[in-house]
Amino acid sequence: MERTFVMVKPDGVGRSLVGECLRRFERRGLKLVALKMQQLSVDQAHKHYGEHKGKPFFEELVAFITSGPVVQLVLEGRDAVAQVRKMNGATNCLDAAGGTIRGDLGLSNQNNLVHASDSLETAAREIALYFSEDEIVVYALPCAAWLK
Repeated sequence: MERTFVMVKPDGVGRSLVGECLRRFERRGLKLVALKMQQLSVDQAHKHYGEHKGKPFFEELVAFITSGPVVQLVLEGRDAVAQVRKMNGATNCLDAAGGTIRGDLGLSNQNNLVHASDSLETAAREIALYFSEDEIVVYALPCAAWLK
């Protein structure tokens, strides 16, 4: 089973869409194994978006992600990284398909509600940025047999 990282961004928290995002992931069969809410510091945002440093949109991205509280999730399931990326939809909400989180609920390229890891390597790095190993709960779902 794979683990992936998801962050509901300040616009998702501010619009009270955390539960809707989590509901969609859980209904898909992904298991929630860690959850927290926090206000990111500029330093945390720089670490999170480090690969974009030097790009013209970097400072605007940091300003947005630190503008309000965020909710971080670790989800587990078969092909979790790909499933979550597909469920989120295109980065620019105007290009995202209906039925995706961004397509149904997003407003723009920046105010796109959610961030998700784009690979297993990125997921491992992002999970480690926000969660210690003892904050990730290992447990069995009663319905696990139907989620294979």
